[in-house]
Amino acid sequence: MKTVKLLSLSFLIVFMISCNENTKQKQEALQVEVYETSASGNKLTRITDFSDLDSTLVIKINPKKKYQTITGFGGAFTESSAYLLNKLSNENQKKILNAYFAKDQANYSLTRTHMNSCDFSLSQYSYAPVENDKNLEHFSINEDKDDLIPMIKDAMAVSEDGFKIFASPWTAPPWMKDNKAWVGGKLLPEYYDTWALFFSKYIDAYKTEGIDIWGFTVENEPHGNGNNWESMHFTPEEMTDFVQNHLGPKLETDGKGDVIILGYDQNRAGLKEWVDVMYATEASSKYYDGTAIHWYESTYDYFPEALQYAHSKAPNKLLIETEGCVDSEVPKWKDDMWYWSKEATDWGWDWASEEEKYLHPKYAPVNRYARDIIGCLNNWVDGWVDWNMVLDRQGGPNWFKNWCVAPVIVDPEADEVYFTPLYYTMAHFSKYIRPGAEIIDVENPDKDLMLTAASNPDGTIAIILFNEGNESKNFSLELNQKLVDIKISAQAIQTVVVPNS
Repeated sequence: MKTVKLLSLSFLIVFMISCNENTKQKQEALQVEVYETSASGNKLTRITDFSDLDSTLVIKINPKKKYQTITGFGGAFTESSAYLLNKLSNENQKKILNAYFAKDQANYSLTRTHMNSCDFSLSQYSYAPVENDKNLEHFSINEDKDDLIPMIKDAMAVSEDGFKIFASPWTAPPWMKDNKAWVGGKLLPEYYDTWALFFSKYIDAYKTEGIDIWGFTVENEPHGNGNNWESMHFTPEEMTDFVQNHLGPKLETDGKGDVIILGYDQNRAGLKEWVDVMYATEASSKYYDGTAIHWYESTYDYFPEALQYAHSKAPNKLLIETEGCVDSEVPKWKDDMWYWSKEATDWGWDWASEEEKYLHPKYAPVNRYARDIIGCLNNWVDGWVDWNMVLDRQGGPNWFKNWCVAPVIVDPEADEVYFTPLYYTMAHFSKYIRPGAEIIDVENPDKDLMLTAASNPDGTIAIILFNEGNESKNFSLELNQKLVDIKISAQAIQTVVVPNS
């Protein structure tokens, strides 16, 4: 009897596999293009050979179930990046700008810059240096005209599709603050209207240079940064008061009511406290167009519960990651494998409290980017913006010596350029998921394979997968009852593009 049962079970397994294979054979083939970046050396490489694959893993794409609409992906124009670009040959300047903004390359669509100076400036400066100038009669953006504005305009000339740009202040000029300093302190209430005017004048000044400002974050990191570089502190209540009663009405009165205002602009773990205040009432939320977030709370956790909560609190508002980078590290020059290896540390490795150190283990930079962007897209985030586009081999220039890593590293003295694996990681998203795309539903039975999918305005569908493991994976991708077998390498990011049918 036991032998009969075993034979019956074996027959059932063979029968099920045979049925599954027959079903796959009967399904029409799904036509796709596959691009991969991997630790083994692929760099947005087109992959075409998927012959003789055998997979029981089926990933189903459901384009009828839709989530958020994408605003864009990109990086930040900083004085440091622009200064370095100007020190390179014309050939390498064009090479970098094309890499970021050309339609056939990364094609960045959402960018950031700083109002007044920040840590990635050459020095500390303000557009309103004259004390007690409440009407801002001496307002000037001359500090930006040597490097920053030319970089933005050159990028605009390269970008066929165009890109949005939002600005963030690190601090008001010291004379508007209670501590009269660049670092820390609060905006004095008597200067709330002057500070709102500052934003309006900034829009006009950049417009005169031919640059349209799409939006603002109200304040970069309102909790402060440990009193290290330019900063200004707000509580949720103080920022909402400023937006509700000063900034929003001023922009509206000046005919700039369509300019986007994003609140908060710091780490995700503090989201609940902020969105509860920002979106407490119709009046408090009126001028907020969305919430801005950073990723520095952890090297691996993207805080899905906090993102879900923020979305539920204001489902019709934007939710944009406005800054992320490999921080507190000196860039590795032409060492691709470092970016795939768990060797990097961040500020929390040294500074976090004992209770929070578990959030900051050593990590692989590529993994941190890929995990975070996919995790964000699967939890209602509609835009993701990297920090500096270009830094030097030291991770600067930075007046505070707060070294960081950028996707493109340069040696200006030797006129050399290094595109790190982080550049290709960003391009997997920015190139293939375009503004106006909608995140769509996926059924993924493999907990070790991260992925997200988006339906683009042109009808193409992009599926982005990340295999963090040390073994390759075979899978079948199913869409509209069509099927294709694909292999993703070990330690790899892959974009699968389904053409518009």
